[in-house]
Amino acid sequence: MVETGQLNKLKVIREVDFGVYLEGGGEGGILLPKSEVPEGTRLGDSLQVFVYLDTNDMPIATTKRPRAQVGRFANLKVAEVNEVGAFLDWGLPKDLFLPYNEQTRRLAQGDYVTVFLYLDNTGRIAATTKLEKHFDPEVTYEQAQLIEMLVWRRTDIGYLVIIDNRTSGLLHQQDIHRPVRVGQKLSGFIKQVREDGKITVMLEKPGYGRVDPLAQQILQYLEARDGFCALGDKSDPAAIKETFGVSKKAYKMALGQLMKAGRIRQDEQGIYLNT
Repeated sequence: MVETGQLNKLKVIREVDFGVYLEGGGEGGILLPKSEVPEGTRLGDSLQVFVYLDTNDMPIATTKRPRAQVGRFANLKVAEVNEVGAFLDWGLPKDLFLPYNEQTRRLAQGDYVTVFLYLDNTGRIAATTKLEKHFDPEVTYEQAQLIEMLVWRRTDIGYLVIIDNRTSGLLHQQDIHRPVRVGQKLSGFIKQVREDGKITVMLEKPGYGRVDPLAQQILQYLEARDGFCALGDKSDPAAIKETFGVSKKAYKMALGQLMKAGRIRQDEQGIYLNT
């Protein structure tokens, strides 16, 4: 069965001048345009494709990976706003439709918005900013459980996040020790599940403790440079001073704290951010 708005693995059933047709989508199959057919593709091959509806509301396949799929939350940029609603850039030629009646605030071109993708009553893929109705009320978590989160909205006391694409939680400002922005995807941990079901989360595993400002500076440096820094605890003091503005002794102490907390590792080449 072909799932619109999802990745599907489909078999090539017919070749034409303008592409290939894949199994499913009715008697004729689903078109994968010629420009997207992988070189060397033959009849009977199975291809992983994303299926959506073209401008004529006909199923069409693409080998491109959209920024979101049906049943998932995502933070997307508004490409256009007109009299029927907003259209979001999700990485495909046809923008994603966000109807006015599914918006919780007025949007403008260039804005970023967190949405949930769904199929409307005509089978078209659409988005909504009314996220709460798509959270799972039955999901359960335990303290210190590892999670993935999407930063959803800033509040007076921190950030609301979407946990594991299933429910929401709060990242308190007091537990933020590195830059965080709306739309960012992060790994983290469950801090507390209250009796009323509300969840708080942390970026560091509970019990690891906070890192001092220099250790935080080192983490930020690593995150901005693909997780690597050539300066280890045996590096030249002048190079450490030039990069971080501190003595070698202070730098070594910060590295020790981060290694003890499991945040980094070190070898002869330098230090690495643990992911």
